[in-house]
Amino acid sequence: MSVPAASMPSADGAVFLPDLCSPRSLFVVVITSELAALMVIIARNGFAPGFADQLALLSIYAQWLGLSTAATLCLARRWLAGRSEQVVALTCFALVLLVAWTVAEIAWWAVNPVVGAGAVIRIRHADLVARTVCVAAIVGALVLRYFYVRFHWQQRVASEAQARLEALQARIRPHFFFNCMNTIASLTRSDPPLAERAIEDLADLFRASLADARAPVPFATEIEFVERYLAIERLRLGERLAVDWRLDPLPAGACLPRLSLQPLVENAIYHGIEPLRGGGTVIITARGIDGALEVTVDNPLAPADGARHHAGNRIALNNLRQRLGAHFGAAAALDAGERNGRYVVRLRVPLTSEHAS
Repeated sequence: MSVPAASMPSADGAVFLPDLCSPRSLFVVVITSELAALMVIIARNGFAPGFADQLALLSIYAQWLGLSTAATLCLARRWLAGRSEQVVALTCFALVLLVAWTVAEIAWWAVNPVVGAGAVIRIRHADLVARTVCVAAIVGALVLRYFYVRFHWQQRVASEAQARLEALQARIRPHFFFNCMNTIASLTRSDPPLAERAIEDLADLFRASLADARAPVPFATEIEFVERYLAIERLRLGERLAVDWRLDPLPAGACLPRLSLQPLVENAIYHGIEPLRGGGTVIITARGIDGALEVTVDNPLAPADGARHHAGNRIALNNLRQRLGAHFGAAAALDAGERNGRYVVRLRVPLTSEHAS
């Protein structure tokens, strides 16, 4: 059997053998067994007279084999959890052969005496057992190999997706960090308590960026992150920065990926407030609409001939768009553009409690 040996179990105790007791798996077993019986009948006798009768009998035998094997492996799956992949593979293969031998023996000794020897099974006892066990060995090896490859492919894809998600979440733009450190440095002598509070806010933001990226957090938690970020920025910009919160009452299922709102507010300040001598107002709106959470962040635009920062919005937006896709798939949307002299970013995700952490 072509299953690579592995002396160590999976890190989380997972078994490469899928749950063969689930309705979907049982449906696949039934269809596969029926197709196998059909191929054997066609290959052996074609569509000769008696085709339907032979197919019916062989189908019963194939279904008996398939479902018995699936039930046995399903019962053994819990016992195999946490064991090495080599032990899992060899045990499953041995169980497949044992089930095949048992079904063949039952078919010979239980079915034949009822309908008359030779009426149903027209080969010798030894041939029946040998053929059944050999076919089960070939099919079992191929299926177990498929389960093994599929399991490790899924683990690799999940690992790569998790690493990418964490990398996307961990990106905090250097200019924000250096601006914040400069602000704190200027406060250490003039207002030490304020500098200490700013350090705490910055630490909370970095702690959030290093937290588990897999589960979205409640929208209220995202608001707290943004408030901490704004507290730091107000130390630097003072009265030039104003924020208008327009938040509708939202259900508990209103969730966002961790630190997804803060980069939008950061972009609004960096590209919309900083270039304006008199500053401006960032408007943050949130509402539930048509089963979705819709959040918009808009800011004033600096004059075209003014001191605009380089167009860095696109990097942050693409970053966030990928994170939303990783969490919610095609159900999430993110678009941005200029409207009436302001730059507006609209974020939309499903409003379901199942995403809450």
